[in-house]
Amino acid sequence: MKGPSDNLKWWVLLTVIIGTFLGRLDQTIVTLALPKIIDEFGITISAAGWIGTAYIIANAIFVPVWGKLGDTVGRKRIYLIGFSVFIIGSVLAGISWNLGSMLVFRIIQAVAASADYPTAMAIVAVTFREARERAQALGLWSSSFAAAAVFGPLIGGPLIDNLGWRWIFYINVPVGLLGIFMALRFVRESVSEKKTTHFDFAGAITLGIALSSLVLVLDKGMDWGWLSLNSTLTYAVVIAFACIFYFVEKNSEDPIIDFKFFRNSVFVGTLVNNFIVFMGMMGALFILPVFVQSYLGFSATQTGYLFMPMAFFMMTSAFLGGRLVGKIKANHIIAISTFIAGIGLFLFSIFIDPRATAIDIIIPISVMAFGMGLGMSQRTTLITNNVPTEEVGIASSVLALGRNIAGAFGIALFATVLNSSVEKNVINIAQNTVINVKSPLVYQQVAALVILKAQITGFKTVFIISSTVVFIGAVLAIFLKTKNGNQKAEKVIIE
Repeated sequence: MKGPSDNLKWWVLLTVIIGTFLGRLDQTIVTLALPKIIDEFGITISAAGWIGTAYIIANAIFVPVWGKLGDTVGRKRIYLIGFSVFIIGSVLAGISWNLGSMLVFRIIQAVAASADYPTAMAIVAVTFREARERAQALGLWSSSFAAAAVFGPLIGGPLIDNLGWRWIFYINVPVGLLGIFMALRFVRESVSEKKTTHFDFAGAITLGIALSSLVLVLDKGMDWGWLSLNSTLTYAVVIAFACIFYFVEKNSEDPIIDFKFFRNSVFVGTLVNNFIVFMGMMGALFILPVFVQSYLGFSATQTGYLFMPMAFFMMTSAFLGGRLVGKIKANHIIAISTFIAGIGLFLFSIFIDPRATAIDIIIPISVMAFGMGLGMSQRTTLITNNVPTEEVGIASSVLALGRNIAGAFGIALFATVLNSSVEKNVINIAQNTVINVKSPLVYQQVAALVILKAQITGFKTVFIISSTVVFIGAVLAIFLKTKNGNQKAEKVIIE
């Protein structure tokens, strides 16, 4: 029979799941509303793109800052501040009157939402001390990312169609208030045992400039041209401020990111595997809705239905992965899970076809989701178990930062690969096409078919490349040096 303290643990987990789900839901749901926002504000598609770009940049910049503040002044306090400001930002975004006001309010939302990941992960880590329970909890919490991606279209579509696009922001208020109440009721305050004498403002500013420039060029590079003057100047800013940040942190008493983590082979190996998997997954999931809606004729809501099995399989396998802690070595589970995710991506290259049915999409995405979820708790557990407990917030912020950059990099990489592949395929197919009938109508039909085949082949190429990248990640995971994990979670001090 579990005691009250055991029950409290799971209430804490449910609390942070609600917060994480809400933050990620908002990020996915806004994309659906962009056509309505474009019409009401009278802006171009390119201008509207900054609504998402501004959110991503602000979120990436402040994740490590909040992670440091959570460890310093209290994780519960930072979590509540972030949640409260997010609700305020949501109301303001809902009443925005033009693009400028929308961008300001979305940045407020993003800054607040970025407090969730490092503090939530740290709260889970300090609440669940036993390694196996911690792995299960972190796995279930991590699966809320997938759930938000799935339920975004399902919730957003009806809200936008029936109540208007502003309600995608207003809906955050009641859910947010529930999250705040639960945090006040169930979450206990925790701080790092390591006392901070001053906040590293120089590190925060230089990191912010480097990250914002990196995300900006990843988001806009294809429009600008990867070797254009704008992109080249942005690369220079990224490199320059990354170097400045490194030297600032090396000499800081309380750095935003402690580089001693990167002398830990387990930490670095897990981070690399996580980057590879998320790069492949985000790149693939970015172009998949485009294919489904453009070539199969599915609506946004119907596309959301296709992604529902993804949430189920990811949550199921995340729980299973947590149960395997201590029974099978973590690096073996991570390798197997990464390989399964790669199989799912590769299956897309087989099933992608203009005549594909819903089941042809559901099967690969379910396989990929099962693989993603199976290793999720293992990755987060390795991160939290291999850093000092007082610095778990900083470590988790590095993990979150890696995921954000991996997602942006994956989207930029595979969108570029898709465009480049389609252009080459059109030329190759056209050169090998012979038309024996001289008719304008036939020429038009052949041209349309050549373009269609080139596009479909381009999608297949993307999934072949993304699966190859993930398979490489699976091989690398085998060489991760880990313990069996059947002991209680320990504080591992990195000298």
